[in-house]
This record gives sequence, C-alpha cells and structure tokens, in this order.
Amino acid sequence: MKSVLFFFLLLFVFSCNSVRQNNLFLEKKIPASELREDVDFTYKKLKRFHPNLYWYISKPQLDKKFDSLKQIITEPLTPNQFYLKLSPAIASIKEGHLQLRPVPRQYSKSEQKELKTKKPLFAMMDYKIIGNRMFVTDNKQNFGNIKPGTEILTINNENISDLTERYRRLFSSDGYNKTFQKYFINLTFFNYYTLENGFLDSAKLLTKLDNKVSEIIIRRQKKTEQELTKEKVQPKVTSFQKIQDYDFDSKSYNRSLKFLSNDSSIAYIKIKTFSATLSKAFYSESFSKIKKAGSAYLILDIRDNLGGSLTEINTLYSYLSDKKFTLIKVPEMTSKTSGMHQNYFRGQTVFSSIFTAMGYPFFLAGNYLMSSKKEQHYYFREFVSRPTRPKTNAFQGKIYVLVNGASFSASSIISAKLKYEKRATIVGEETGGANDGTVSGVNNTVTLPNSKLTLPIGLFLIRPNIQFENKGLGVIPNFYVDPDFANITSSEDKILKWVLDDIDFRKSVNKKMNNP
Repeated sequence: MKSVLFFFLLLFVFSCNSVRQNNLFLEKKIPASELREDVDFTYKKLKRFHPNLYWYISKPQLDKKFDSLKQIITEPLTPNQFYLKLSPAIASIKEGHLQLRPVPRQYSKSEQKELKTKKPLFAMMDYKIIGNRMFVTDNKQNFGNIKPGTEILTINNENISDLTERYRRLFSSDGYNKTFQKYFINLTFFNYYTLENGFLDSAKLLTKLDNKVSEIIIRRQKKTEQELTKEKVQPKVTSFQKIQDYDFDSKSYNRSLKFLSNDSSIAYIKIKTFSATLSKAFYSESFSKIKKAGSAYLILDIRDNLGGSLTEINTLYSYLSDKKFTLIKVPEMTSKTSGMHQNYFRGQTVFSSIFTAMGYPFFLAGNYLMSSKKEQHYYFREFVSRPTRPKTNAFQGKIYVLVNGASFSASSIISAKLKYEKRATIVGEETGGANDGTVSGVNNTVTLPNSKLTLPIGLFLIRPNIQFENKGLGVIPNFYVDPDFANITSSEDKILKWVLDDIDFRKSVNKKMNNP
C-alpha cells in the first residue's frame, strides 16, 4: 500500500513539475540560430513525408519562402512568437490540413478545477467576422447588455482588424479557393486569441451600435451550483440519440433525417461532420425510412461540414449510387515506409502506451505489407479505394447536395464524385476543400527540436475517383446560390430555398405532363 501511495505521489510531483517546466519554456527566448535550424528541420520533414508538396506552389517559390524566413529571423523569439513567423510559410503551401500547432500553456489540476467552475469568457455570445470586422449576432443571456448587431472594434485595445489580419496568415484553404477563409476565421478567431493571451477573467471591449461607441468590460462568470450539479450528472443516451450522434453540450444531432413536405416526397439529411460514430446504423435506418416513404427527392446538406471519415462517406455513397463504384483512387505516398510513420503512440498516456506497444510490431508489418510501388510511385491499399456495390435500398430519385465554403475534406471528395458521375446536383457556393483531392488520411506529427512546435503532416494523397479538373479550386456547384454571408440579420436559408423552389417547379412540370 505504501508503495502504491509513493508511486502516485511521484506521479503527482512529476505532473506539477511538467506543467511548470512547460510554462517556463513558453517564456523562454530561443536563439535565432536554433530557430533557423527548426525552419530547415520543418522543410526537410515536409519533403520527406508530404506526397504532393509542390501541388499549388513551385519548388523554387517554396525554397524562397523558407530561405526568406531564415533571413528575417535575426533575434531570439519565444516558441509562439516563432509560431507566428513560421505558420505563414507553411500556409503558402496551400494545403488546408497542413497547419502548424503552437505550444499550449498547461494548467495544473487546481487551475483546471477552478476553470471548470467558470463560464467561458467569450463563448457567452455568438459572433460573426465579416471581412476584418466582428459583430455580435446573438446574446441570449444579455451578457454585458450587448445587443445583437453590435460591432466589436477592439478587445483590450487591440483592433479587431489587426487581429483578423494576423490570424488569417496562419492557415490556408486547399489550393486557390477563396470561400474557406471567411468560415474558418470565424471558427478559430478566439482559439488564436486565447493562444496569445491565455484564459482571461475579463476583457475590455470597444463597441459600436447605431453610430454610438461604448466601452464595455465583460467578466468571466461563475457557474451556479445548479449548473455545476447538472454537469456532473451523466445524461442517459437513448438508442435514437446514439444513432443520430447526439451532442449533449450543444443539444443537437450530428446527423438527422426529416421530411420537408406533407407527402414525404422530399427527404432532407443534414450531416455536420463525418464522425463515423454509428454511421452505418444511421444510413441503414434512414434510407429504409426514405424508401418506405416513397420520397422522390433527397436533399443532402453538408454545409459547414469540415470532413472526417472516408469510411463514412463511402457508406453514404453506397446509398446514393445506382451502380458499382470506387470512391477514391488508391492513396499515394512518398515512400513504401510512409504509412509506418503515422501517429501510433501520440495522445496516449504512459500506462496505455505500455499495453498498445505489444501491437506495434503488427502495426508496422501491416502498414508495410499494404504498401506497394508502381512506376516510381508508392501506394497504400486503403479500404475505400476498392470497388463497392450500392445498397439494395439505395435512393433512386433526384439528389441535391448543399455546399458552402466550409464544406471541406471528405465533404468535398463526396461532392466531387457525385458531381462527376452526374448523380447529384450541387447547389451553393464553391467548397473550401479541393475538387481534385487533398493530402490527409493519417498524419505523422513531427515536433520541431528547439521550439517544440508540432506539425501534423498528411501521409496520403487522397483523390476522388474522377477525371481531374487541374484548376486548384474547390467543387464548383452546378448552380451557384449566394449564401448572403455578410447579412447578420436575415435568417433566410437562400440555398435551401433555391432547391425547394426548383423541386416545386419540377413537380408542376410533371403534373402538367401527366395531366395534359
């Protein structure tokens, strides 16, 4: 018993010391010579593992980017100051999945416990960034007495325009696409701000509404005892909620099916992310309901879906296709051993690593055996790159797919395939993910030796099984519908309305033809 207690005491001391060392490292200025070594290390790893590094930027151009970066690094920088310098060079590769990660501040168990008793400071309101301006779109709890439509001009004396300009340089879309950035900056703005400033207990906002400028102090609020008690209660998950991948925090379903007409002729499926969680059960159940209802039209809404599981989109496609299909081409790699470098132990605890280590030799052997070489190219035999038969209850009617600039990765792959095969009508705006594929699948996350920044590098070139357009753009919709992104007051869904109007028109034409 004493030995066990001593072990946990050592573990606690080690944990506390690790947090302290990490946070001290964040303040440490790293010599410029070591930072330049990290630049070279990064480029070397990219050339070693990235299977299509010069897809959207030529080698001479990228060489110049990294050489220029080394020339301007003449003074010591903290790890995250260096992050702000290196990220734009990586973003110039124009691969949306390829994003450098900073060194996060760590918190002790007591600090984590304290944070859990408080509400998030900025998440109390909903915001929308349009261009370089930020507006409050919702404030249900009347936090700070700030009304919807209020523009936030500064946070703690920093201009919103300066912050958005700085953060936009840290990421990119796939290729030359321009629709992705406006959505992604909305998703990540406060992540970047917290990276720079930590978890604040208060913030000073300069706001503007009806030409009146006001200074408002917002403060992090304590959760009530009732709220804390409610968080401790594990809600019971029903089988229905499981299949629809219900999220208790947002109180919403990841996947959902409903019928948009009284006669059930229009089925509507919304998928927020291809999480793979019980996806086979959801699609089996949903398409059985659609077939039983006799729906003639299917609307597949994958707007704001940033992607996810290739297996899930392959399953979904099997309910949409009218013939045997191969969803993606065989993934390409830089070498026969690339797959062996994917993250295996990353994210595991010391204890879990001990157990998973026993399977590591089989993991290495399996990845090597699934790799092959053909005409100086290396390939990985991915499951979804094999022929698949459509399901017996696959939908046979007219399909519409709704997309926007936040339809990324797997969302773009399935959209590109459906459009190419003329199996669906794509409606909305250009997708944020590329029409011709992306570099993703699995990652090798490398840690820069001096700054300790991390860079997940996609090991597989994933491309839909289509004839490529080679334009470096997203999936261009068959019918472009302006989503009116800059409108913060209207709740009208213009893209969905366009589809419903088109269905009504088709129904009226069919009625006239059947009743001349």
